[in-house]
Amino acid sequence: MLDPHASLPYSATVHPDARRAKRLTWDSREAGPDVAFVALPGEKMHGNAFVQQALDRGAPFVLTDQDVPRAVRVPEGGAQAALFAWARRERARNRLVVGITGSAGKTTAKTYVAAALDAHAMPVFNTMPAIACFLIQFGASPRPLVVEMGIDRLGEMAELMDLVRPDVGVVTTIGPAHLEGLGSVENIVREKGLILAAPRALVGAQAAAHYPGVDSYGFGDVTFAGQDLEITPQVARFCFGSWRVILPLASRVQAEAAVLGLQLAREAGLTMLDAAVRLSVASVPGGRYRVLPGRFTIIDDAYNASPVAVRAALDALQAQPGRHVSVLGHMLELGEQERALHAEVGAYARERADLTFGVGPLAAELGDRAYATVPELLDALKAELRDGDVVLVKASRGISMTPAERLQAGVGLDVVVNELQAWRDAPTPAAGH
Repeated sequence: MLDPHASLPYSATVHPDARRAKRLTWDSREAGPDVAFVALPGEKMHGNAFVQQALDRGAPFVLTDQDVPRAVRVPEGGAQAALFAWARRERARNRLVVGITGSAGKTTAKTYVAAALDAHAMPVFNTMPAIACFLIQFGASPRPLVVEMGIDRLGEMAELMDLVRPDVGVVTTIGPAHLEGLGSVENIVREKGLILAAPRALVGAQAAAHYPGVDSYGFGDVTFAGQDLEITPQVARFCFGSWRVILPLASRVQAEAAVLGLQLAREAGLTMLDAAVRLSVASVPGGRYRVLPGRFTIIDDAYNASPVAVRAALDALQAQPGRHVSVLGHMLELGEQERALHAEVGAYARERADLTFGVGPLAAELGDRAYATVPELLDALKAELRDGDVVLVKASRGISMTPAERLQAGVGLDVVVNELQAWRDAPTPAAGH
């Protein structure tokens, strides 16, 4: 429990009615009897505008610079600095924090590392305030912490390193992503590479060429290698030392993340059998290479996309038996290279898939069958798909867009996954009815 009356690492006046909470949120809609609210500055509005809403919802306390009931009141404009100071103190109480970054595969690596280490894992939303709330909630836990440290602007990794201070820093992959904010792949290598200043550093096989001398993991010519990788539609199998590992419905990317998890579990002195068992039941969040079997198979990889991530997904698609169908949507934040990078990905899709579909403003670059909007794409897919096909769906999520804007722009293709799955699994009407 988080006690607002305990000695805090910042100047604050605590209202006598402030109560202990189980966790913190910066979203007043999540506030409740066990969830305290932090009033932070936002892009459009300040969290102070929602303090009363949080109190009405029963928040045990609110971290704010306002004089209100149940306030943990800080100096004017000091709520965010107070939150980060609190997070740093709680993080310092944990014995093992793993930070993971990369141009693709961060969430997958986080999921498998957390399973292998039996750790608390950072939820999907990985902004600085979200990470701070996570560190405050779990910093004192005896279990390790795994934090996804994504960046989209210069200087952000340095800020994250100051907050998280990971004991282990990992770079999964390097490629063109968030170029609007980061500028170039060279900048990406430098900025993401700051995480490798952690006491222990590891890089994935794909990223290893960018960081010579840093220990690497995966398969092939790496420092810590899995052996005898075998991928079928049902499982990925490999050996790690004397241990045989089985991952249901997994691809090479998941297997590489499992190798990372096993190596970190070994270094932490954990029982390898237990780590392998936990890996065998690990489950990634929706939209991150979830295989949905049926009369045709859907690969739901629709949560986000960058060129390196799409290429990895297309490789996994090609490894599946059946007719291969790629459904690719817009990749965001690629700056001036946007059209060229979409064309490169589309060319790769045409090599890996039997049928290629594209949707959005650069649909023609992404697929031979190009559609301006998602409804048009869905109609075409339903007319084309047949039993035994394997369909990969991948695009950027467009988190700042409305649902209508996403449908028009060809991003956030989770709606395509959901519609195809419902249509595929719907009962077939009996003859004559």
